[in-house]
Amino acid sequence: MRLGRREMRDRRHLRTRRKVVGSGARPRLSVHFSGQHIYAQVIDDGEGKTLAFVSTRQKALAGLRANVAGASKVGARLAEEARQKGVQKVVFDRGGFLYHGKVEALANAAREAGLEF
Repeated sequence: MRLGRREMRDRRHLRTRRKVVGSGARPRLSVHFSGQHIYAQVIDDGEGKTLAFVSTRQKALAGLRANVAGASKVGARLAEEARQKGVQKVVFDRGGFLYHGKVEALANAAREAGLEF
């Protein structure tokens, strides 16, 4: 039986989530890409709370699309918001997406803006 793209991404995500867990000292930076938008959040899994959230659906980032340029701006903005909340180090959860293109651009922009992975 051949699995589709969605099933393969779900399997990769579950495999990654077994190992990647955010804590108060080092929360999880989770990313998701839909067809049109990018969503990124910093999550403390111990308390089950989102510390910072950025997406291309917010007014400040309106007009950005789910491409490499949009991912770079979302990553930089998320790092800025996370640092305002006192977060310096995070664990990167790529959400089952391959570390290439948009995912890599978001991670690199967050690193350049001051988050440590």
